Amino acid sequence: MTEHCGSCHCGAIRLVLRETPPEAASCKCSLCRRTGGLWHHCAPEAVTVEGEGVGYRQGDCMLDTWHCATCGCTTHWTPVDPEYPRMAVNLRMFDPDLWESLPLRLIDGASY
Repeated sequence: MTEHCGSCHCGAIRLVLRETPPEAASCKCSLCRRTGGLWHHCAPEAVTVEGEGVGYRQGDCMLDTWHCATCGCTTHWTPVDPEYPRMAVNLRMFDPDLWESLPLRLIDGASY
């Protein structure tokens, strides 16, 4: 099994991704365009998040976006509904070798 390890800038939040992303997603919703997230959407079982983050629940109350309380890096998002089978990790928390050559999928999250 392939594992990719990443972290926020200070290392307080660590991410272990147990799959190799086939693409990276860039969303232009009001939050993602400000955080600069580069997302890999996956099943929650494909990721281990270690460390305590600070969650932010945006206007539609569908997901919590997590960032490090120390360095401020946005690391991942999780759904508010625990039955929803998808979350996302910010690929920018990983070595660029993992994501810089991936196809980029643009998401128009601003129109939802």
